[in-house]
Amino acid sequence: MIDLIERKKTGKALLPHDIHEWIRGIVAGEIPDYQSAALLMAIRFRGLTEEETFALTVEMIRSGETIDLSSIRSTTADKHSTGGVGDKLSFLIGPMVAACGVPVPMLSGRALGHTGGTLDKLESIPGYQTSLPIERFVEIVKKVGISIVGQTKSLAPADGHLYALRDVTATVDSIPLIVASILSKKIAAGPEAVVFDVKCGDGAILQDGEDTRRLASSLVKVARRLGRKASALITDMSTPLGRTVGNALEIEESILFLRGEADAPDMEEISFALAAEMLLLAGRAESDTEARELLMESLHSGRAAATFQEMIFAHRGDPRVVEDPNILPKARHHKEVKAATGGFVTELPARAVGLAAMRLGAGRGSMEETIHPGAGIKLLRKPGEAVDQGDVLAVLHSDDKEKLKRVEAGFADLFRIEAEAPPARPRILESLRGGGEAGE
Repeated sequence: MIDLIERKKTGKALLPHDIHEWIRGIVAGEIPDYQSAALLMAIRFRGLTEEETFALTVEMIRSGETIDLSSIRSTTADKHSTGGVGDKLSFLIGPMVAACGVPVPMLSGRALGHTGGTLDKLESIPGYQTSLPIERFVEIVKKVGISIVGQTKSLAPADGHLYALRDVTATVDSIPLIVASILSKKIAAGPEAVVFDVKCGDGAILQDGEDTRRLASSLVKVARRLGRKASALITDMSTPLGRTVGNALEIEESILFLRGEADAPDMEEISFALAAEMLLLAGRAESDTEARELLMESLHSGRAAATFQEMIFAHRGDPRVVEDPNILPKARHHKEVKAATGGFVTELPARAVGLAAMRLGAGRGSMEETIHPGAGIKLLRKPGEAVDQGDVLAVLHSDDKEKLKRVEAGFADLFRIEAEAPPARPRILESLRGGGEAGE
Protein backbone atom coordinates (compact mmCIF):
# COMPACT_ATOMS: atom_id res chain seq x y z
CA MET A 1 0.00 0.00 0.00
CA ILE A 2 2.86 2.39 0.70
CA ASP A 3 4.16 1.79 -2.85
CA LEU A 4 0.67 2.38 -4.29
CA ILE A 5 0.23 5.60 -2.32
CA GLU A 6 3.68 6.81 -3.38
CA ARG A 7 3.04 5.96 -7.04
CA LYS A 8 -0.28 7.81 -7.16
CA LYS A 9 1.09 10.70 -5.09
CA THR A 10 3.69 11.31 -7.81
CA GLY A 11 1.11 11.08 -10.59
CA LYS A 12 1.90 7.59 -11.88
CA ALA A 13 -0.80 5.13 -12.97
CA LEU A 14 -1.87 2.17 -10.86
CA LEU A 15 -1.79 -1.22 -12.56
CA PRO A 16 -4.92 -3.44 -12.66
CA HIS A 17 -3.19 -5.87 -10.30
CA ASP A 18 -2.51 -3.04 -7.80
CA ILE A 19 -6.18 -2.03 -7.83
CA HIS A 20 -7.27 -5.67 -7.48
CA GLU A 21 -5.10 -6.15 -4.39
CA TRP A 22 -6.31 -2.87 -2.85
CA ILE A 23 -10.01 -3.72 -3.22
CA ARG A 24 -9.44 -7.35 -2.17
CA GLY A 25 -7.60 -6.13 0.93
CA ILE A 26 -10.39 -3.70 1.81
CA VAL A 27 -13.08 -6.40 1.67
CA ALA A 28 -10.88 -8.85 3.62
CA GLY A 29 -10.18 -6.24 6.29
CA GLU A 30 -6.43 -6.46 5.71
CA ILE A 31 -5.79 -2.81 4.80
CA PRO A 32 -6.15 -0.15 7.51
CA ASP A 33 -8.48 2.76 6.78
CA TYR A 34 -5.71 5.34 7.14
CA GLN A 35 -3.85 3.85 4.17
CA SER A 36 -6.97 3.67 2.00
CA ALA A 37 -7.76 7.26 3.03
CA ALA A 38 -4.26 8.36 1.95
CA LEU A 39 -4.67 6.67 -1.43
CA LEU A 40 -8.11 8.24 -1.88
CA MET A 41 -6.64 11.70 -1.26
CA ALA A 42 -3.81 11.00 -3.73
CA ILE A 43 -6.45 9.98 -6.30
CA ARG A 44 -8.44 13.13 -5.51
CA PHE A 45 -5.44 15.31 -6.42
CA ARG A 46 -3.82 13.22 -9.17
CA GLY A 47 -6.90 11.61 -10.72
CA LEU A 48 -7.23 8.29 -12.52
CA THR A 49 -6.93 7.49 -16.21
CA GLU A 50 -9.87 5.88 -18.01
CA GLU A 51 -8.04 2.52 -17.75
CA GLU A 52 -7.61 2.95 -13.99
CA THR A 53 -11.22 4.03 -13.55
CA PHE A 54 -12.41 1.01 -15.54
CA ALA A 55 -10.22 -1.37 -13.51
CA LEU A 56 -11.41 0.14 -10.20
CA THR A 57 -15.05 -0.17 -11.26
CA VAL A 58 -14.59 -3.82 -12.30
CA GLU A 59 -12.93 -4.71 -8.99
CA MET A 60 -15.65 -2.96 -6.99
CA ILE A 61 -18.32 -4.89 -8.90
CA ARG A 62 -16.46 -8.15 -8.26
CA SER A 63 -16.15 -7.37 -4.54
CA GLY A 64 -19.67 -8.76 -3.99
CA GLU A 65 -22.67 -10.39 -5.62
CA THR A 66 -24.35 -9.32 -8.84
CA ILE A 67 -28.04 -9.60 -9.68
CA ASP A 68 -28.93 -11.96 -12.51
CA LEU A 69 -31.77 -10.52 -14.60
CA SER A 70 -31.44 -13.01 -17.44
CA SER A 71 -34.86 -14.48 -16.61
CA ILE A 72 -36.39 -11.17 -17.73
CA ARG A 73 -36.72 -11.50 -21.48
CA SER A 74 -37.09 -7.80 -22.31
CA THR A 75 -34.15 -5.38 -22.28
CA THR A 76 -33.95 -3.82 -18.81
CA ALA A 77 -33.15 -0.15 -18.28
CA ASP A 78 -32.38 2.08 -15.31
CA LYS A 79 -31.85 5.77 -14.62
CA HIS A 80 -29.32 7.24 -12.22
CA SER A 81 -29.29 10.80 -10.90
CA THR A 82 -26.20 12.34 -9.32
CA GLY A 83 -28.47 13.95 -6.72
CA GLY A 84 -30.31 17.20 -6.27
CA VAL A 85 -33.05 19.11 -4.46
CA GLY A 86 -36.67 18.15 -5.10
CA ASP A 87 -35.47 15.43 -7.48
CA LYS A 88 -38.40 13.03 -7.56
CA LEU A 89 -37.90 11.98 -11.17
CA SER A 90 -37.50 8.26 -10.40
CA PHE A 91 -41.17 8.13 -9.39
CA LEU A 92 -42.19 9.62 -12.72
CA ILE A 93 -39.73 8.01 -15.10
CA GLY A 94 -39.79 4.49 -13.65
CA PRO A 95 -43.56 3.95 -13.86
CA MET A 96 -43.83 5.61 -17.29
CA VAL A 97 -41.04 3.51 -18.79
CA ALA A 98 -42.32 0.30 -17.17
CA ALA A 99 -45.84 1.07 -18.46
CA CYS A 100 -44.30 1.27 -21.96
CA GLY A 101 -42.99 -2.29 -21.65
CA VAL A 102 -39.38 -1.75 -20.52
CA PRO A 103 -38.58 -3.39 -17.13
CA VAL A 104 -36.91 -1.04 -14.64
CA PRO A 105 -34.75 -2.60 -11.87
CA MET A 106 -33.73 0.37 -9.71
CA LEU A 107 -31.38 0.47 -6.72
CA SER A 108 -31.45 3.79 -4.86
CA GLY A 109 -29.96 5.57 -1.87
CA ARG A 110 -30.81 7.76 1.12
CA ALA A 111 -30.63 11.46 1.86
CA LEU A 112 -27.47 13.07 3.17
CA GLY A 113 -26.93 16.80 3.47
CA HIS A 114 -28.91 19.06 1.14
CA THR A 115 -29.90 16.31 -1.32
CA GLY A 116 -32.97 14.10 -0.92
CA GLY A 117 -32.99 10.31 -0.87
CA THR A 118 -35.23 8.12 -3.02
CA LEU A 119 -35.54 5.45 -0.32
CA ASP A 120 -36.55 7.97 2.36
CA LYS A 121 -39.25 9.31 0.07
CA LEU A 122 -40.62 5.84 -0.66
CA GLU A 123 -40.62 4.99 3.04
CA SER A 124 -42.98 7.90 3.67
CA ILE A 125 -45.59 5.69 1.98
CA PRO A 126 -47.15 3.69 4.84
CA GLY A 127 -45.80 0.15 4.84
CA TYR A 128 -43.44 0.47 1.83
CA GLN A 129 -40.44 -1.87 2.20
CA THR A 130 -37.19 -0.76 0.57
CA SER A 131 -35.21 -3.78 1.77
CA LEU A 132 -36.09 -7.00 -0.04
CA PRO A 133 -34.35 -10.28 -0.87
CA ILE A 134 -32.80 -10.20 -4.34
CA GLU A 135 -35.14 -12.97 -5.52
CA ARG A 136 -38.19 -10.89 -4.54
CA PHE A 137 -36.73 -7.81 -6.23
CA VAL A 138 -36.34 -9.70 -9.52
CA GLU A 139 -39.82 -11.21 -9.15
CA ILE A 140 -41.42 -7.75 -8.77
CA VAL A 141 -39.55 -6.42 -11.81
CA LYS A 142 -40.84 -9.38 -13.86
CA LYS A 143 -44.43 -9.09 -12.61
CA VAL A 144 -44.96 -5.32 -12.22
CA GLY A 145 -42.28 -3.94 -14.52
CA ILE A 146 -40.47 -1.90 -11.86
CA SER A 147 -39.03 -2.28 -8.38
CA ILE A 148 -37.15 0.39 -6.40
CA VAL A 149 -35.12 -0.89 -3.45
CA GLY A 150 -32.00 -0.07 -1.46
CA GLN A 151 -28.55 -1.47 -2.11
CA THR A 152 -27.87 -4.66 -0.16
CA LYS A 153 -24.60 -5.17 1.70
CA SER A 154 -23.73 -8.01 -0.66
CA LEU A 155 -23.73 -5.75 -3.74
CA ALA A 156 -20.44 -3.88 -4.32
CA PRO A 157 -19.46 -3.94 -0.61
CA ALA A 158 -16.15 -2.25 -1.41
CA ASP A 159 -18.09 0.81 -2.53
CA GLY A 160 -19.87 1.07 0.82
CA HIS A 161 -16.55 1.01 2.65
CA LEU A 162 -14.84 3.49 0.33
CA TYR A 163 -17.81 5.86 0.27
CA ALA A 164 -17.81 6.03 4.07
CA LEU A 165 -14.12 6.97 3.95
CA ARG A 166 -14.65 9.51 1.16
CA ASP A 167 -17.40 11.16 3.18
CA VAL A 168 -15.02 11.91 6.08
CA THR A 169 -11.89 12.71 4.04
CA ALA A 170 -13.28 15.38 1.66
CA THR A 171 -12.79 13.16 -1.39
CA VAL A 172 -16.46 12.79 -2.38
CA ASP A 173 -16.01 15.18 -5.33
CA SER A 174 -13.35 13.10 -7.13
CA ILE A 175 -14.74 12.39 -10.62
CA PRO A 176 -13.15 8.93 -11.15
CA LEU A 177 -14.21 7.86 -7.65
CA ILE A 178 -17.77 9.06 -8.36
CA VAL A 179 -17.79 7.08 -11.62
CA ALA A 180 -16.57 3.88 -9.97
CA SER A 181 -19.02 4.27 -7.09
CA ILE A 182 -22.06 4.87 -9.31
CA LEU A 183 -21.26 2.21 -11.89
CA SER A 184 -20.26 -0.51 -9.43
CA LYS A 185 -23.73 -0.34 -7.86
CA LYS A 186 -25.62 0.09 -11.12
CA ILE A 187 -23.85 -2.71 -13.01
CA ALA A 188 -24.12 -5.07 -10.03
CA ALA A 189 -27.90 -4.53 -10.16
CA GLY A 190 -27.97 -5.97 -13.66
CA PRO A 191 -29.66 -3.47 -16.06
CA GLU A 192 -28.65 -3.70 -19.71
CA ALA A 193 -29.11 0.03 -20.38
CA VAL A 194 -28.49 3.02 -18.13
CA VAL A 195 -29.32 6.70 -18.59
CA PHE A 196 -27.43 9.11 -16.37
CA ASP A 197 -29.02 12.35 -15.15
CA VAL A 198 -25.94 14.39 -14.29
CA LYS A 199 -26.90 17.51 -12.37
CA CYS A 200 -25.09 20.82 -12.80
CA GLY A 201 -25.52 23.98 -10.78
CA ASP A 202 -25.90 25.29 -7.26
CA GLY A 203 -27.59 22.18 -5.82
CA ALA A 204 -25.44 19.56 -7.59
CA ILE A 205 -22.47 17.61 -6.28
CA LEU A 206 -20.41 19.25 -9.06
CA GLN A 207 -21.25 22.87 -9.85
CA ASP A 208 -18.70 23.57 -12.57
CA GLY A 209 -19.90 22.91 -16.12
CA GLU A 210 -16.62 21.42 -17.33
CA ASP A 211 -16.37 19.04 -14.36
CA THR A 212 -19.98 17.98 -14.91
CA ARG A 213 -19.27 17.28 -18.59
CA ARG A 214 -16.21 15.19 -17.69
CA LEU A 215 -18.28 13.17 -15.21
CA ALA A 216 -21.07 12.54 -17.70
CA SER A 217 -18.65 11.54 -20.45
CA SER A 218 -16.73 9.19 -18.16
CA LEU A 219 -19.92 7.52 -16.92
CA VAL A 220 -21.04 6.82 -20.49
CA LYS A 221 -17.65 5.60 -21.72
CA VAL A 222 -16.94 3.28 -18.79
CA ALA A 223 -20.51 1.91 -18.78
CA ARG A 224 -20.18 1.06 -22.47
CA ARG A 225 -16.84 -0.68 -21.84
CA LEU A 226 -18.67 -2.74 -19.22
CA GLY A 227 -21.06 -3.92 -21.94
CA ARG A 228 -24.00 -1.63 -21.18
CA LYS A 229 -25.91 0.70 -23.46
CA ALA A 230 -25.51 4.15 -21.95
CA SER A 231 -26.16 7.84 -22.46
CA ALA A 232 -26.32 10.91 -20.26
CA LEU A 233 -28.16 14.20 -19.99
CA ILE A 234 -26.67 17.15 -18.13
CA THR A 235 -29.57 18.90 -16.42
CA ASP A 236 -29.98 22.13 -14.48
CA MET A 237 -29.95 21.98 -10.69
CA SER A 238 -29.64 25.69 -9.97
CA THR A 239 -33.14 25.72 -8.47
CA PRO A 240 -35.26 22.90 -6.94
CA LEU A 241 -37.14 20.52 -9.24
CA GLY A 242 -40.89 20.81 -9.07
CA ARG A 243 -42.72 22.59 -6.25
CA THR A 244 -41.96 20.32 -3.30
CA VAL A 245 -38.88 19.42 -1.27
CA GLY A 246 -39.38 16.71 1.36
CA ASN A 247 -40.32 13.07 1.44
CA ALA A 248 -44.12 12.71 1.64
CA LEU A 249 -44.54 16.05 -0.13
CA GLU A 250 -42.52 14.83 -3.10
CA ILE A 251 -44.41 11.54 -3.26
CA GLU A 252 -47.66 13.51 -3.34
CA GLU A 253 -46.40 15.73 -6.17
CA SER A 254 -45.22 12.65 -8.08
CA ILE A 255 -48.66 11.07 -7.78
CA LEU A 256 -50.30 14.27 -9.01
CA PHE A 257 -47.90 14.27 -11.99
CA LEU A 258 -48.76 10.66 -12.87
CA ARG A 259 -52.43 11.61 -12.63
CA GLY A 260 -51.89 14.63 -14.90
CA GLU A 261 -52.60 17.15 -12.14
CA ALA A 262 -49.19 18.65 -11.31
CA ASP A 263 -48.04 22.15 -12.29
CA ALA A 264 -44.36 21.40 -12.86
CA PRO A 265 -43.06 22.06 -16.39
CA ASP A 266 -39.45 21.45 -15.31
CA MET A 267 -40.32 17.97 -14.04
CA GLU A 268 -42.17 17.19 -17.25
CA GLU A 269 -39.39 18.38 -19.54
CA ILE A 270 -36.56 16.52 -17.80
CA SER A 271 -38.51 13.34 -17.00
CA PHE A 272 -39.73 12.97 -20.60
CA ALA A 273 -36.21 13.51 -21.97
CA LEU A 274 -34.67 10.89 -19.65
CA ALA A 275 -37.52 8.39 -20.06
CA ALA A 276 -37.43 8.74 -23.86
CA GLU A 277 -33.70 8.00 -23.77
CA MET A 278 -34.39 4.82 -21.77
CA LEU A 279 -36.95 3.65 -24.35
CA LEU A 280 -34.49 4.33 -27.16
CA LEU A 281 -31.62 2.46 -25.50
CA ALA A 282 -33.92 -0.48 -24.72
CA GLY A 283 -35.10 -0.63 -28.34
CA ARG A 284 -38.72 0.08 -27.42
CA ALA A 285 -38.82 3.15 -29.67
CA GLU A 286 -36.96 4.05 -32.85
CA SER A 287 -37.12 7.83 -32.51
CA ASP A 288 -37.43 10.45 -29.82
CA THR A 289 -40.83 11.43 -31.20
CA GLU A 290 -42.13 7.86 -30.99
CA ALA A 291 -40.74 7.48 -27.46
CA ARG A 292 -42.46 10.65 -26.26
CA GLU A 293 -45.77 9.57 -27.80
CA LEU A 294 -45.55 6.25 -25.92
CA LEU A 295 -44.77 8.05 -22.67
CA MET A 296 -47.61 10.52 -23.08
CA GLU A 297 -50.01 7.67 -23.77
CA SER A 298 -48.85 5.89 -20.60
CA LEU A 299 -49.88 8.98 -18.63
CA HIS A 300 -53.16 9.75 -20.40
CA SER A 301 -54.31 6.13 -20.23
CA GLY A 302 -53.58 5.93 -16.49
CA ARG A 303 -51.18 3.01 -16.96
CA ALA A 304 -48.20 4.85 -15.47
CA ALA A 305 -50.14 5.72 -12.30
CA ALA A 306 -51.45 2.14 -12.11
CA THR A 307 -47.91 0.78 -12.45
CA PHE A 308 -46.72 2.97 -9.56
CA GLN A 309 -49.67 1.72 -7.51
CA GLU A 310 -48.85 -1.92 -8.32
CA MET A 311 -45.22 -1.40 -7.30
CA ILE A 312 -46.31 0.10 -3.97
CA PHE A 313 -48.59 -2.88 -3.34
CA ALA A 314 -45.83 -5.36 -4.27
CA HIS A 315 -43.56 -3.66 -1.71
CA ARG A 316 -46.30 -3.97 0.96
CA GLY A 317 -47.04 -0.26 0.90
CA ASP A 318 -50.54 1.20 1.03
CA PRO A 319 -51.62 1.47 -2.65
CA ARG A 320 -54.50 3.80 -1.73
CA VAL A 321 -52.06 6.74 -1.66
CA VAL A 322 -52.25 6.92 -5.47
CA GLU A 323 -55.97 7.63 -5.24
CA ASP A 324 -55.82 9.60 -1.99
CA PRO A 325 -52.43 11.25 -1.24
CA ASN A 326 -53.88 12.56 2.04
CA ILE A 327 -53.01 9.14 3.46
CA LEU A 328 -49.36 10.23 3.39
CA PRO A 329 -47.84 11.56 6.65
CA LYS A 330 -48.41 15.24 7.42
CA ALA A 331 -46.26 17.59 9.49
CA ARG A 332 -47.90 18.92 12.66
CA HIS A 333 -46.97 22.56 12.02
CA HIS A 334 -47.00 24.83 8.94
CA LYS A 335 -45.84 28.36 8.28
CA GLU A 336 -46.45 30.57 5.26
CA VAL A 337 -43.56 32.67 3.95
CA LYS A 338 -44.76 35.86 2.24
CA ALA A 339 -43.19 38.28 -0.19
CA ALA A 340 -42.12 41.67 1.14
CA THR A 341 -42.22 43.20 -2.34
CA GLY A 342 -43.66 42.55 -5.78
CA GLY A 343 -41.98 41.73 -9.07
CA PHE A 344 -40.60 38.52 -10.56
CA VAL A 345 -38.70 35.74 -8.82
CA THR A 346 -35.31 35.66 -10.54
CA GLU A 347 -33.37 33.23 -8.31
CA LEU A 348 -34.07 30.52 -5.76
CA PRO A 349 -30.86 28.63 -4.91
CA ALA A 350 -31.35 24.88 -4.75
CA ARG A 351 -28.67 24.15 -2.14
CA ALA A 352 -30.04 26.66 0.38
CA VAL A 353 -33.59 25.33 -0.08
CA GLY A 354 -32.34 21.77 0.39
CA LEU A 355 -30.49 22.70 3.57
CA ALA A 356 -33.61 24.47 4.87
CA ALA A 357 -35.68 21.33 4.24
CA MET A 358 -33.05 19.27 6.04
CA ARG A 359 -33.25 21.59 9.08
CA LEU A 360 -37.03 21.23 9.10
CA GLY A 361 -36.56 17.47 9.49
CA ALA A 362 -36.82 16.31 5.87
CA GLY A 363 -33.15 15.30 5.62
CA ARG A 364 -30.15 14.32 7.69
CA GLY A 365 -26.75 15.84 8.33
CA SER A 366 -25.37 12.40 9.27
CA MET A 367 -26.65 8.89 8.58
CA GLU A 368 -27.61 8.51 12.26
CA GLU A 369 -30.23 11.28 12.18
CA THR A 370 -33.95 10.52 11.97
CA ILE A 371 -36.06 11.83 9.11
CA HIS A 372 -39.58 13.19 9.64
CA PRO A 373 -41.56 12.09 6.57
CA GLY A 374 -44.04 14.98 6.58
CA ALA A 375 -41.43 17.72 6.91
CA GLY A 376 -40.40 19.84 3.94
CA ILE A 377 -41.26 22.81 1.78
CA LYS A 378 -43.95 23.63 -0.78
CA LEU A 379 -42.82 26.27 -3.26
CA LEU A 380 -45.69 28.40 -4.54
CA ARG A 381 -43.40 30.65 -6.58
CA LYS A 382 -40.35 29.72 -8.64
CA PRO A 383 -37.91 31.65 -10.86
CA GLY A 384 -39.66 33.35 -13.77
CA GLU A 385 -43.00 33.69 -11.98
CA ALA A 386 -44.67 36.98 -10.99
CA VAL A 387 -45.36 37.83 -7.37
CA ASP A 388 -47.24 40.62 -5.59
CA GLN A 389 -46.39 42.01 -2.19
CA GLY A 390 -47.91 39.77 0.47
CA ASP A 391 -48.21 36.72 -1.81
CA VAL A 392 -47.28 33.39 -0.25
CA LEU A 393 -43.91 32.31 -1.64
CA ALA A 394 -43.68 29.00 0.18
CA VAL A 395 -45.17 26.92 2.97
CA LEU A 396 -42.79 25.35 5.50
CA HIS A 397 -43.75 22.01 7.10
CA SER A 398 -42.23 20.61 10.29
CA ASP A 399 -43.07 18.59 13.40
CA ASP A 400 -40.89 20.93 15.47
CA LYS A 401 -42.03 24.52 16.14
CA GLU A 402 -38.52 25.67 17.04
CA LYS A 403 -37.07 24.32 13.79
CA LEU A 404 -39.90 25.99 11.92
CA LYS A 405 -39.18 29.33 13.57
CA ARG A 406 -35.44 29.14 12.84
CA VAL A 407 -35.90 28.27 9.16
CA GLU A 408 -38.66 30.84 8.66
CA ALA A 409 -36.42 33.66 9.88
CA GLY A 410 -34.40 33.89 6.68
CA PHE A 411 -36.28 31.82 4.15
CA ALA A 412 -37.97 34.70 2.31
CA ASP A 413 -34.50 36.12 1.61
CA LEU A 414 -33.73 33.09 -0.57
CA PHE A 415 -36.19 34.42 -3.16
CA ARG A 416 -34.54 37.13 -5.23
CA ILE A 417 -37.37 39.35 -6.52
CA GLU A 418 -36.67 41.95 -9.20
CA ALA A 419 -38.72 44.26 -11.40
CA GLU A 420 -38.12 42.37 -14.66
CA ALA A 421 -38.64 38.71 -15.45
CA PRO A 422 -35.41 36.72 -15.88
CA PRO A 423 -34.53 35.10 -19.22
CA ALA A 424 -35.72 31.51 -19.52
CA ARG A 425 -33.10 28.99 -18.40
CA PRO A 426 -32.62 25.74 -20.31
CA ARG A 427 -33.37 22.75 -18.11
CA ILE A 428 -31.49 20.25 -20.27
CA LEU A 429 -28.02 21.70 -20.72
CA GLU A 430 -26.41 19.00 -22.86
CA SER A 431 -26.80 15.42 -24.03
CA LEU A 432 -24.06 12.81 -24.37
CA ARG A 433 -24.71 9.72 -26.41
CA GLY A 434 -22.75 7.01 -28.19
CA GLY A 435 -19.12 6.97 -27.12
CA GLY A 436 -19.58 9.84 -24.72
CA GLU A 437 -18.97 12.75 -27.07
CA ALA A 438 -21.16 15.80 -26.60
CA GLY A 439 -24.06 16.17 -29.02
CA GLU A 440 -27.44 17.75 -29.46
